[in-house]
Amino acid sequence: MQTEVRLSREMRLIDITMIGVGAMIGAGIFVLTGIAAGVAGPGLLVVFLLNGLVAFLTAAAYAELGGAVHGAGGGYLWIKASLPDPSGFLAGWMDWFAHAVACSLYALGFGAYFREVLNVAGLPEFATPIFREEVWYAVAAGTLFAAINYRGASEAGKAGNVVTIGKVAIIGAFIASGLWVLVHRPGWQGSFTPFLSEGWTGVFMAMGLTFIAFEGYEIIAQTSEEVENPKKNIPRAVFLSLVIVIPIYLLVAFVAIGAVEPPPGTEITAFLASGGEVALVAAADQFFLGGGILILVGGLLSTVSALNATIYSSSRVAFAMARDASLPKVVARVHPTRATPHYAIIFSTVLILGMAIALPIEEVAAAASVMFLLLFGGVNVALIRLRKLRPDLDRGYKVPFVPFTPLLAIVTMLFVAGYMFVGYPLAWLAAGGWIVAGVVFYYAYSRKREAAFLERVEWMERLERKEYRVLVAVSSPASVLGLVEIAAALAKKYDGEIVMLTVVEVPEGQLLLTGRRRVREMEPVLERAVRYARDRGVPATSVVKIGRRISHGILQTAREESCNFIILGQPSGRSIIERLVASIGEHVLQRAPCQVGVVYGTVEPGAFDRVVVPVTSGLHSRLAAELSPAVSEWFDVPTRLVTMVPHDVSDSDTATVLKAATETATAAGIEERPELLRHFDVERGLLETLQPSNLVVVGAPSSGPVAPVFGTTVPGAIAQRERGASIVVRNVEPQRTSRFERVFFGG
Repeated sequence: MQTEVRLSREMRLIDITMIGVGAMIGAGIFVLTGIAAGVAGPGLLVVFLLNGLVAFLTAAAYAELGGAVHGAGGGYLWIKASLPDPSGFLAGWMDWFAHAVACSLYALGFGAYFREVLNVAGLPEFATPIFREEVWYAVAAGTLFAAINYRGASEAGKAGNVVTIGKVAIIGAFIASGLWVLVHRPGWQGSFTPFLSEGWTGVFMAMGLTFIAFEGYEIIAQTSEEVENPKKNIPRAVFLSLVIVIPIYLLVAFVAIGAVEPPPGTEITAFLASGGEVALVAAADQFFLGGGILILVGGLLSTVSALNATIYSSSRVAFAMARDASLPKVVARVHPTRATPHYAIIFSTVLILGMAIALPIEEVAAAASVMFLLLFGGVNVALIRLRKLRPDLDRGYKVPFVPFTPLLAIVTMLFVAGYMFVGYPLAWLAAGGWIVAGVVFYYAYSRKREAAFLERVEWMERLERKEYRVLVAVSSPASVLGLVEIAAALAKKYDGEIVMLTVVEVPEGQLLLTGRRRVREMEPVLERAVRYARDRGVPATSVVKIGRRISHGILQTAREESCNFIILGQPSGRSIIERLVASIGEHVLQRAPCQVGVVYGTVEPGAFDRVVVPVTSGLHSRLAAELSPAVSEWFDVPTRLVTMVPHDVSDSDTATVLKAATETATAAGIEERPELLRHFDVERGLLETLQPSNLVVVGAPSSGPVAPVFGTTVPGAIAQRERGASIVVRNVEPQRTSRFERVFFGG
């Protein structure tokens, strides 16, 4: 029995509110205030106010969905649950990019603040090759914190709270001292004239540039599994965090523009813009002695904490997508000793540093904002859809006036994102290129893998619900009862049922209705098989499918009927013609969304004196061992587990093989130790060991067909032996590794 693991709900309303505040009072306000002032002029106040209102609209969606759906994933989870493919994949793809580019912004911010620290310390600027000095600092910081995440170190919760309180205190000191200066400075109102000096174009441009600073409330929804009473506290925390943050942003903009005195002949916003990322340092220097140093400390604290957190979150988004089969399997690997998703961290770091190197800081901020604007638009669409698809959700808060409120959010965010195309074309080029690359990647790589992954998940869920169903593919009246015997043994073990299937194949160019005559011929065979199974105490039904390909009909029916196991029979001869016929079974064996058993030879009650299981390592051999007790019990014969090694294998290697076989048997729930056999040739040794009266249950090869047209495999040789019956079984495999992954990552 698998034990459910739950997180203790210990986080209070104040705790998660502080998480949201800490995320928004961060690197964005330290790094972007001066840059945005240069874009919007005194209208920066309008920028922050409008961005706050836009954030409120989407925050409402996060408040409703975060309070109702208590699980990690946030917007990615909701979009995937409510919108058709490839929306879910693209949501994760965009989320990964957005967090990675936000991390690039924080790395560049750190580089700028660190350079300013060196200037304050009296160290001169020096020329660096290829990139500017602060870019090298950004690369070093990104690499350092990637290494920290790789090693498994993370920011402790108490330390994170201390950093948040420190940041808010520093900003509070900046605001308070600025207001004091403002009170004692006559004529400060002139700094705000003309108020919209850059027009509405500047306002909208700056909105897009600074929107990233308002997106931290989404993190609150990620904590829902650990929050007391999430249905009420998640919505409250989302709105409380914005109510706290928006006035702080407005006050920072107000004192930066109103209290700072620029050099003679220079506009205040031009002066702030010239300071760029460290504009607040120059502003604070005018307010009180040591003010600039205090802001430097706050900026370094903010960029460092944000850098560490976003490398973590970016890599975890990539890790989660790989675990869902959306990205290559290698990205979901966990380091064997450090227990960190090291490849996800590496790929995210490459993306982070690439953006930091390739684009100016304004374009980096704009690219992150564009992606978050589009992602949040998808969340609002998900809100509308989930109102219709899941009216049963227990919503602690409901967005008013749906669908008008989310539609207003979508329109405003698309407007801001679209407007940025004029001012920040490189940002749109980077974001748009990433989305196009995601669409190509999805259809070329992820779509089939995601579908196969979901089938495996559904298969496991059916097992957990004890909804077990065996599909028997009936092709010949002579072999049908033997197949039913095997199916009944498995169905009896799992308290399941049998579905009898005949696929009538109609050649291309003929109407499918022409197959109805063949249907009438097979109906008595199916009825006999159903009665036989019911007489043996197993529920059974029958299905006839008319199609162009038998293998396709079998696989399609297995999905339609939610089957856990497919059983089909194959000829046991060795001729080329018989092997070509057997390709139908091998196609099913390779592509089935569930476990498969291919029966070779004739199965009859009383014909066997023993069930023999050749045991090795691997999923398929383990499945053979797991099924053998049910088959032995059904036919009332003993089981013999064997493992064969060549004569020339060393004792240490023999011990390794025997240990692996024993572990396979133990994992299958069998206490019996496999019997060790030796022979100069494994295939011949096994064939000589087996008797005609043995029913062999053997795992399929890990790759390739069981009985290829030319050559053979050990399971294929067993299946093709002249006398006796065999069942070759194949388990449901995890996501397969691509050739690219095998070549470059050893997957």
